[in-house]
Amino acid sequence: MTIQGTFRGGVIVPDRTDNLREGARVTVVLEEEDADEPSLGFLLKFAGTVDDLPPDMAAQHDHYIHGTPKR
Repeated sequence: MTIQGTFRGGVIVPDRTDNLREGARVTVVLEEEDADEPSLGFLLKFAGTVDDLPPDMAAQHDHYIHGTPKR
């Protein structure tokens, strides 16, 4: 069963209560409000903001980040 509701004043208020019994255990799953944005889309605002990286950073990131030998 799925029950939808709204969080108000520190309490989750269900849209309907006819299928709920007093004391029933529930699990709450928060829905993303902006589902159109990719989950890592917030990182895009940082793209191109660092200008002092080595020219081969993309190809050799393991070397620069983890110290592995260059390929």
